Amino acid sequence: MIGATAPSVGADEVARSRNQMLRDGLAIAAYAMPVGLVFGLTALQAHYSLLDVMANSAIAFAGGAQFAAAGLVKDGASWLAIAGVVALVNARHLLYSAALGPYVSGRPRRERALMAHFLTDETFALSLAHFRRIRGFDRRGYWIASMAIFIPWQVGSTIGYVVAGAVDTHRLGLDVAFPAAMAGLSLGMVTGRRDVAAAMGAVVVAVIAGLAGGASVGLVAGAVLGPVFGLMVPPSEHEESSEPEEPEPSATAGLP
Repeated sequence: MIGATAPSVGADEVARSRNQMLRDGLAIAAYAMPVGLVFGLTALQAHYSLLDVMANSAIAFAGGAQFAAAGLVKDGASWLAIAGVVALVNARHLLYSAALGPYVSGRPRRERALMAHFLTDETFALSLAHFRRIRGFDRRGYWIASMAIFIPWQVGSTIGYVVAGAVDTHRLGLDVAFPAAMAGLSLGMVTGRRDVAAAMGAVVVAVIAGLAGGASVGLVAGAVLGPVFGLMVPPSEHEESSEPEEPEPSATAGLP
């Protein structure tokens, strides 16, 4: 079993990779604040209390699921339905964990459990790219990636709730900040024809289902059915030749 708990490159290269991750993280933080602001506004419309908002952002800490849950709460859905939707929206984290598994397999169980709580789309993208560059695990790097989204999200959602009564979200255009941010992230992850098919299929399904049953239904339907369209399309040459990367074992790299 591969358990690379230390980078397979020199300290200088690790530092350069961290700096690159920090720059990328700052770009994410720049949109996390306004998107968190929108969630605070959405939470107020769903009749959350300020404590609800702060606890939700700290404990749930899953942007898409938080928006979906707030919409369902506003519509008076049952807690069972809300839990089901949140579980479906967050199901992709199982794949994130599998991708990061080879890099964190040597870490203590308690540490991995704490890391899992902070694993978001953005944290996954930043940390996986960093681990691949250094061919190993970097604890400090992971927490840089996670705090780049966690801190601005907490601040933004709290401020959004507090000032919600004085802000016209439609006039400022903040109501489109969340979908625009998600679309920008998704475009950067599309690398082959299967990704394109999955993305396009998810959009079509989400729009149709959203018009018929509401935004929350559209979000879930697109997330669940989008990948099916990708699987129906033959992989491109790049996708066929690509194989999952594995970190280099510490022993092979000459590390203690």
